[in-house]
Amino acid sequence: MAALFRGSRNLLLRWNKHVNLASVSTRSMASKTPVGFIGLGNMGSPMARNLLKNGYPVIATDVFPESCKELQDLGAQVVDSPSEVAEKADRIITMLPSSPNVIEVYTGPNGILKKVKKGTLLIDSSTIDPAVSKEMAVAAEKMGAVFMDAPVSGGVGAASLAKLTFMVGGVEEEYNAAQELLTCMGANVVYCGQVGTGQAAKICNNMLLAIGMIGTAETMNLGIRLGLDPKLLAKILNMSSGRCWSSDTYNPVPGVMEGVPSANNYQGGFGTTLMAKDLGLAQTTATNTKTPIPLGSLAHQIFRVMCSRGYANKDFSSVFQFLREEEGQ
Repeated sequence: MAALFRGSRNLLLRWNKHVNLASVSTRSMASKTPVGFIGLGNMGSPMARNLLKNGYPVIATDVFPESCKELQDLGAQVVDSPSEVAEKADRIITMLPSSPNVIEVYTGPNGILKKVKKGTLLIDSSTIDPAVSKEMAVAAEKMGAVFMDAPVSGGVGAASLAKLTFMVGGVEEEYNAAQELLTCMGANVVYCGQVGTGQAAKICNNMLLAIGMIGTAETMNLGIRLGLDPKLLAKILNMSSGRCWSSDTYNPVPGVMEGVPSANNYQGGFGTTLMAKDLGLAQTTATNTKTPIPLGSLAHQIFRVMCSRGYANKDFSSVFQFLREEEGQ
C-alpha cells in the first residue's frame, strides 16, 4: 500500500510539473506576438536580429530594401512601408537617423499612424529632439496608441551583443511592456520619466561623449608629439585620473586597440554626421533652456567642420586624424 501511495504521489508531482511548465510555456508564447521594426541601419539591424534570437517574429521595413535582405534570410517578414508594419504588429520599434525621418515614418502618407491599431505600443529608439518625441506622443494618443522614446547608448558593438543602454521616457504604466522587448536588445533599461526625458538623457550623454573624445584625441596627439608611445600613453591614462570611455574602450589612435573603428580606417561605428546632429540637438535645447554649454558648442563646431572636410561618413573618433591633419596646415 505504501509503495502504491508513493507511486501515485510521484505521478501526481510529475503531472503538476508538466502542467506548470505548460502554463509557463503558454504565457511565454502568448507574449511573443510579432514585433514591428522600422529602420535597419547600423544600429537597427543588430537590434532586430536580437529580437529574432529571442523568439520574437519580426515584421520589418526600411527605406533601402537591400537593408532588409539579411534579416529576411534570418526569418523576418519584410513589408513595403511603415503603415503595413502597423497593420500587422501591435508593438513597433523605430530606429531612424533624425527628427524629420521620425516625423515621416510616423505621420507621413505611408506612416505608422495611418494604419495603427488601438492599444499599439510604439517605441522610438532614434536620437531626436525631445520636442518631436512629445509631438509624436500626442499624435499617437489621438489614434489610441502609446508612444515612448527609448534612445540607446553603446554603439554598434553593444547593439550586436545585446548590451545597449536604453533611456526610456513615457507613461510609466507602459514601461514594463516596453522593458520586455528592450531587455532582448540591451543590458540596461532605465526609466527616465515622461515622454522626452529619454531623449534628454541621451543628448546629455552624447554631448559628454563628444567632448571626451576630442579631449582624448588632443591628449593622445600631444603625447605622441612629445615622444610617447601611444600604447604606453593609453595604458597610463587608463590607470590614472584621466581615464574615460574614449581612452579605455574606444581609443581614437590607430594601433592602440583592436576591434574599434580607429583600427579599421574609422569605418563603421558612430558616424561624424550623426555626432554633429546630436550636438546640434544639444545646442538647440541649451539655447531653449538658456543653459551655457561652451565646450558642447565648441565640440559641435569641430564636428561640423569635420563633416565639410571629408569625415562625414567616418566614425566620430576620426577627430584624432582630423587634428593630425590640421597640424600640417
